Amino acid sequence: MPKLSDLTEREILALAIASEEEDGHIYADFAQMLQTDYPGSAAIFQDMVLEEDTHRRQLIDLYVQRFGNHIPLVRRQDVRGFPVRKSAWQMQNRGIEAIRAQAAEMEREAALFYRQAASQTTDAEVRKLLGDLASEEERHQIEARKIADRRLSDDQRDNENEGSRRDFVLRIVQPGLVGLMDGSVSTLAPVFAAAFATHSTHAAFLVGVAASVGAGISMGLAEGLADDGKLSGRGAPLLRGLICGAMTFGGGIGHTLPFLVPEFHAAFGVAIFAVAAELSLISWIRWRYQDAPFASAFAQVLLGGALVFATGVLIGSS
Repeated sequence: MPKLSDLTEREILALAIASEEEDGHIYADFAQMLQTDYPGSAAIFQDMVLEEDTHRRQLIDLYVQRFGNHIPLVRRQDVRGFPVRKSAWQMQNRGIEAIRAQAAEMEREAALFYRQAASQTTDAEVRKLLGDLASEEERHQIEARKIADRRLSDDQRDNENEGSRRDFVLRIVQPGLVGLMDGSVSTLAPVFAAAFATHSTHAAFLVGVAASVGAGISMGLAEGLADDGKLSGRGAPLLRGLICGAMTFGGGIGHTLPFLVPEFHAAFGVAIFAVAAELSLISWIRWRYQDAPFASAFAQVLLGGALVFATGVLIGSS
């Protein structure tokens, strides 16, 4: 696979044309994807499609003038080290800010490509051509910011950001929090019941692993099968199920791993510390994403955890 420095002037210009066409297509996909929920940003990307088309036509005119009508197909993936674009469908569940950041990175990489190519040649004519292309991309970056300022008011941007945050909470945070709470709290009883019944760290560890894995599978299936996300807006059920199941397992295994310590009292002390850390994390997530007062959230979670812990201890000691 050739490097950028191996390409001829003709091939570099062909690569620039293919790149502009691909970027325009991605921006059009972004506009279509955002039209319903983020019309302001969709309009920005539609304007950027027009800009990319203008650049493409300028590049083709220059190519035809210098090399004729046949344009060879030279793509990003044909050049070693050239950044490959993410398609719009890969950004579907990433949120509006991630899409804006992706667009900004695309423009930055395009300008950098032309500057790097220009620095690698000593041919004055080729250097001038590459510098002109770099200037085009840098101008596009400035124009894109102007378009954003013109199209998207502060209120619109705030509304879109709030909508993106709401989607993130519904699709990622909520299933993860449900799983973490279930794993951290519901597995307390079997783990500590086994610990107090046997005074064997190995037995407590086995029970904890079994409870964590079982709860993870159960909660993952429950979340994934709860709804298809179309009416609730909670996103893909497979993703929600995976997040919920993984966080459930993580919540249970956190206070199970300390029982790998052979000495019972030391393992028990570390496990108590792990439980406190898990409950603090749950409280922080509720405070950060659900606007719950931290002290109140911690008190609520602590009460639930204490009740389940006491249940396990009482049953294990009986």
